[in-house]
Amino acid sequence: MRIAVLDDYQRIADTVDWSPIPRATEITSLREHIAPGPALVETLAGYEVVVAMRERTPIDATLLSQLPALKLLVTTGPFNAAIDVAAAQALGITVSGTGGAVTPTVEHTWALILGLQRHLVAEDQRIRSGLWQSTVGTDLSGATLGLIGLGRIGSRVAAIGKAFGMNVIAWSPNLTDERAAGAGVTRVDRDALFAQSDVVSLHMVLAETTRGLVGDAELAAMKPSAILVNTSRGGLINEDALVEALHSKMIRGAALDVYQHEPLPPGHPLAALSNTLLTPHLGYVTEGVMTIFYREIVEDIAAYCAGSPVRLLTA
Repeated sequence: MRIAVLDDYQRIADTVDWSPIPRATEITSLREHIAPGPALVETLAGYEVVVAMRERTPIDATLLSQLPALKLLVTTGPFNAAIDVAAAQALGITVSGTGGAVTPTVEHTWALILGLQRHLVAEDQRIRSGLWQSTVGTDLSGATLGLIGLGRIGSRVAAIGKAFGMNVIAWSPNLTDERAAGAGVTRVDRDALFAQSDVVSLHMVLAETTRGLVGDAELAAMKPSAILVNTSRGGLINEDALVEALHSKMIRGAALDVYQHEPLPPGHPLAALSNTLLTPHLGYVTEGVMTIFYREIVEDIAAYCAGSPVRLLTA
């Protein structure tokens, strides 16, 4: 059985015990991102199993139709918006998922907030150059944290904000006063959230109704001293509008883990700005999560081999 593991940047597949799979296996770890197109089709041709690392590689009907050998598609996590599950089912391809965890994204959100507020990258670079401190940090205690989305991740981010002594407010289309109060935060309307917050953090699912949720008007409504943080999905923000707002100092800064196009293209304007803190979609990349992912990838493939696939994704 030939198995291809997509976007295995950290070479984790090389360390995994694949022996529970009851068939002889040939594992190919693809350590560089391959964009959709002929090169990806050529690379994956002949593989019976493809493992997708979250939503790093779009797997649409066009790609699937060109992979006749593909019989099992495994995605890390319990859902994957980058996979056309309906097309896979129509082609007789089984799609399985895995479990996961939300706490690493919560932790990474706060790493970004703290890193930007306390200028950690700039000060690290200065001290390595033989220089000493030059920046002034921004207090969190007493500041207002505005959360766009108060679900499993947003509610945990809120709890940490409260522990820092922040005033926490939240908005989402379906958020009620009761749900907000249950998380110990105050529900406000969308305009008020952007106007009042010192830190705006996004925790929404990307859908047609939320794409471009943060654009020119929302950025213009923010305080010049405020920062924007996104560990959810890049499509929630109009990147052109954000680049302009950062360039003109309309807002103080942005800390981003996700982008409209990933990997972030070389020479992207966001990377040229001095008031950004950028990480390469690391929110879920921890030892604990990867242990869950790969253990259940192996379980999914073994179950498929036994004729009883598990953790099936359906359209």
